[in-house]
Amino acid sequence: MDQELLVRQIMQEVLKNMQGAQAAPAATVTAADYPLGEKMPEKIKSASGKTLDELTLDKVISGELTAADFRITKETLELQAQVADSVGRKTFGMNLRRAGELIPVPDARLLEIYNALRPYRSTKAELYAIGDELINQYGATVSGNFVKEAADVYEKRGRLKKA
Repeated sequence: MDQELLVRQIMQEVLKNMQGAQAAPAATVTAADYPLGEKMPEKIKSASGKTLDELTLDKVISGELTAADFRITKETLELQAQVADSVGRKTFGMNLRRAGELIPVPDARLLEIYNALRPYRSTKAELYAIGDELINQYGATVSGNFVKEAADVYEKRGRLKKA
């Protein structure tokens, strides 16, 4: 079986099991507030604290802004998740919240974790260690449990690396 297809099937199985595992907070922002950047620009800030009106092409060209100034925040993703929830897209809202909890994880580490999640790349113990790292070091509880559940599914399907 194609590895990409296998990964998609396993992710679908894990996500199906996660439905309802994380209760979404009551929506305080709705579709009526969308697009947030136009209707509530004061609520949107970059990870470096810049407001939307500070993020201009002229400042990029002058070197005053860098890529780091354009990184999204967990708070902005939460607002987007509330919009998704308000229109009945609960799974999308959950995915936005999960992305928000991964913001503190360095990009290089995220790529390592992604590769570790590919079939036959990791043992169950290695995947559980990644799950614990996400939970304990970064506070990424949903994602950490997702990795652990993926390890369990891989074990059932015989997709783990031999120890």
